[in-house]
Amino acid sequence: SRELVQVPTPQGTVSGATARPDGTVEYLWSSAAEPSVVRSTTGEIVLDPPGLKSPGSVPVEDVWVDGPGGRVHALIQKPAGTTGPLPTVFDIHGGPTWHDSDSFAAGPAAWVDHGYAVVRINYRGSTGYGREWTDALKHRVGLIELEDIAAVREWAVTSGLADPARLILTGGSWGGYLTLLGLGTQPDAWTLGIAAVPVADYVTAYHDEMEALKAMDRTLLGGTPEEVPERFEASSPLTYVDAVKAPVYISAGVNDPRCPIRQI
Repeated sequence: SRELVQVPTPQGTVSGATARPDGTVEYLWSSAAEPSVVRSTTGEIVLDPPGLKSPGSVPVEDVWVDGPGGRVHALIQKPAGTTGPLPTVFDIHGGPTWHDSDSFAAGPAAWVDHGYAVVRINYRGSTGYGREWTDALKHRVGLIELEDIAAVREWAVTSGLADPARLILTGGSWGGYLTLLGLGTQPDAWTLGIAAVPVADYVTAYHDEMEALKAMDRTLLGGTPEEVPERFEASSPLTYVDAVKAPVYISAGVNDPRCPIRQI
């Protein structure tokens, strides 16, 4: 009949789906509280990955916070039965054209198991909130995202969720870059930083990275380091390294073409 029909699914995230000849749909599903399985619109679980099972976690809470560029969506998890203020991990996604969702992630689940609240933030530049939100990341790269992160951090502290003396900033790739930049531009806000495969020196990273990422950086910043040196300087964590107060752990890959080792 070619009629569009909404497929009912449990709350969470569907990351792939296939229609079957009998009219049912099978889809890969997870939520922040439950690891991935393949479900069917019959209501059955048709494929549960073999082997050791990840333990479940706690559901995610959606929070919208007013930021300088509009309302910012944050996803909150905290240990069941706890009240704040809690030690809190701000787990920043990479990309930047990506987004966090109500899907299972082992990292946040592990933090929650150890008594931490976890805050994930879909800052300006993230996907899933319309083209204007994604395209808002221009010229003041890194600083724009950190404005949104700061707004959510302020909400987390004033709401009583987060202990301001125990705030961890962490992420990988672009999230690692924002971690290093945040530690330098907001040195009094963070207790600890954990950065995986980050950009630390934006100019050197530009010259060493793969061509596709050079094109992305030229789009985001409006030119090369030689054409817009002031923008690269303002967006580079290295510029603010002397201001960093918090201890920071950095991991990197020797042969990483996206976040090259020399600039770290």
